[in-house]
Amino acid sequence: MAGTGNGTGTGTGTGTASGSGPLAGVRVVELAGIGPGPFAAMLLADLGADVVRVDRPGGGGLAVDPAYDITNRGKRSVLVDLKSADGPARVLDLVERADVLVEGFRPGVAERLGVGPAECHARNPRLVYGRMTGWGQEGPLAHTAGHDIAYIAVTGALGMIGNPGEPPAVPANLVGDYAGGSLYLVIGVLAALQHARATGTGQVVDAAIVDGTAHLTAMIHGMMAAGGWQDRRGANLLDGGCPFYGTYETSDGGYMAVGALEQQFYDTFTELLGIGDRAPARKDIARWGELREAVAARFRTRTREEWTAVFEGTDACVAPVLTLREAPGHPHLAARGTFTDFGGIVQPAPAPRFSATPVAVTTGPALPGAHTESVAADWDVPALRPKEA
Repeated sequence: MAGTGNGTGTGTGTGTASGSGPLAGVRVVELAGIGPGPFAAMLLADLGADVVRVDRPGGGGLAVDPAYDITNRGKRSVLVDLKSADGPARVLDLVERADVLVEGFRPGVAERLGVGPAECHARNPRLVYGRMTGWGQEGPLAHTAGHDIAYIAVTGALGMIGNPGEPPAVPANLVGDYAGGSLYLVIGVLAALQHARATGTGQVVDAAIVDGTAHLTAMIHGMMAAGGWQDRRGANLLDGGCPFYGTYETSDGGYMAVGALEQQFYDTFTELLGIGDRAPARKDIARWGELREAVAARFRTRTREEWTAVFEGTDACVAPVLTLREAPGHPHLAARGTFTDFGGIVQPAPAPRFSATPVAVTTGPALPGAHTESVAADWDVPALRPKEA
C-alpha cells in the first residue's frame, strides 16, 4: 500500500494559485515540451510556485493520456498557438506578470516564435528565462537533435555504468534528463531568481544536460586524477567492481543490494551473511573475485524476503532491490509518505521537505487548456479567453 503522507485528492480540478510551499507567490510560465523541462516545472510547482503551462493546440506531449502525465501535476494549462498572429502576444502578456519562464526548444526556436529572451525582457526586465536543452545554446552540436542517452554518452557518465566486457547499462533517463538537466535548471532558476530580487535584473539560464551531467561526475574526476579510479567499467569501488558494493541474486530470482564499504559495516554484513569466518581480506583486491563468489553463493541460498529479514534494522548496509510497483510498500517509505496516492495515481510525493512551508500534491496533471478562465482572471490576462464567434 502506498503512503499517503503528502496529500490525497481526486481529479484535476480547475486549479488555483494557492501554493503553500516555499515558492508560494512565484509565477512561472512553462512553454510546453517533453522530458526535463516539464519535470523541472513540476518541481517548481511542487514547491508552491504558480506554474502556467502554455500548451499548443493538438498536443505534442508524451504519448500517454494527459491525465496520467504526473510531470504536469500542480500546474495550470492554457492553450496558445505560438504560430498564430496573436500567439506570441498572449505569451508575452503572461511573461509580463511572471517571475520565471521555462522553455525547452532547440536554440533559436523561441526567438523565431517571437518569445525569445529579448522580447520577454523587453516586457519584463526582472524575468528569469530558463532554457533547457541537451547540448546547450552554443557549440558545434547546439542545433543537433538528441536524447538523454547521447548526452550522457559524451560526458563519460554512460561509459561508467555496467559490467566489464558488456555494453554500458542504460539508466533510464534519470542521469541525463532529470539529474543533469531538470535539477540543474531548477538550481539555476532559483539562483537567478535570488539575483533578480536583489538587483531588479533578470537573466538567461542556459541549462544544458551535457553540462549538468558532466558536473555530476566531479568526484569521480578527482578520484581519477588521484589514481583512485580506473577509467573502465566494473573496476572501482562504486561501479560494481567492488564485491561489497553491488547486487546479488537470491534463490527466487530477486536481488539484494550491498553497500558495506566501511569496515564496521562490512564486519556486520559478513557475519549476518554467514561468511565472517572465511571471507577473504576485503582490502586484498587480488582476491576480490574469490570474495564475490563467496558472497554470491551465500545469497543464492535464500529468497529475497528471507535475506531482507536477516538484514532488516542492522548496519550491514544491505537492502532488497524493489520494483517500481513494490517501492511504495516498503515500510520505511510508507511510514515517511515518500509516495502518495493522489487522484488514483500512486506517485512520488514532493521532495525535499520543509519545516515552515510544507509541500504537498494539491492537483493532478493539468489537462491541456483546462485552466484558461482561472489563469486569465488570476493573472489579469483577458486575451487568453477564446474570442467570441
